[in-house]
Amino acid sequence: MKKLLVLFVCLFTLSAVTYAKDDRPVNVNQLPVKSQQFIKKFFPNVKIALAKEDKGWFDQEYEVIFVNGNKVEFRKNGDMKKVDCKYGVVPAGIVPVQIAKYVKENHPDMPVIKFEQDAKEYEVKLKGGIELTFDLQFRLTDYDD
Repeated sequence: MKKLLVLFVCLFTLSAVTYAKDDRPVNVNQLPVKSQQFIKKFFPNVKIALAKEDKGWFDQEYEVIFVNGNKVEFRKNGDMKKVDCKYGVVPAGIVPVQIAKYVKENHPDMPVIKFEQDAKEYEVKLKGGIELTFDLQFRLTDYDD
């Protein structure tokens, strides 16, 4: 029984090490077309420091890091997953209009510095540290200050 347990631990460790090597740098032109268009539209004059492909067990994602420290994550199909602009603000047009309107009305002096969307919700982080969560109908579901 001990040998079987040791074997499982060894296999798990080996697979974890192999999994960690699945991140690899790529050229921007190797990103999905949607990702390339997103970068050209919202970050046209920002130089890219690194683009990489992250292969997981069942999924594949891309990450683009700009020289100014901002980064964007994309799904396998090229859809934007997350924009993190900790040294600036998320460009206008990325955040849905309804959410941008809520932020402007309720926190006019706090621009959006991080925006993330998934299949169930939108998450927004403001410059003052406030984090807002909206459902897919743009209703505020969580407020964390």
